[in-house]
Amino acid sequence: MKTLQELLNTLPQQGELRWIGLRPERRAEMISVDIAAVSSKSGLEGDRYQGRTGQRHVTLLQEEHLPVIAACVGRRHVRAEDLRRNLLVTGINLLALKNRIISIGSVELEVTGLCHPCSRMEETLGEGGYNAVRGHGGVTARVLTDGHIRVGDSVALNASVSDR
Repeated sequence: MKTLQELLNTLPQQGELRWIGLRPERRAEMISVDIAAVSSKSGLEGDRYQGRTGQRHVTLLQEEHLPVIAACVGRRHVRAEDLRRNLLVTGINLLALKNRIISIGSVELEVTGLCHPCSRMEETLGEGGYNAVRGHGGVTARVLTDGHIRVGDSVALNASVSDR
């Protein structure tokens, strides 16, 4: 029988980066790109959060949550850009990656916490949009290594932060 720590460290699945979105400024439309430069000093190049320090260089959303959010607001579908996150991934449970180091292609990120919805979700998704995104809003991450990420890159667990 495995210990809880062994269970937490068992994540053989690999995901895939499906979409990259940049927010050039507050309330601006998201810009979809196929490749983006990331920096450990400034985050995601071309995003409004670029240059800010701290735990939120990049936001990630799990594609599997989009139909759940859509169902909660009575829509057929919700797009990644509606939720204003930077990266859409599939095939790996983002919530299992908190306080872990992941790789997207050759870039390493530290998953730092949950990405909570903002009041703009009421505007974008309609009444109840804020609550529809609660628990499904993805995670925040800090960039550890410089490089480029591309749509189609693999997403995988590297290590626990405490393992470093």
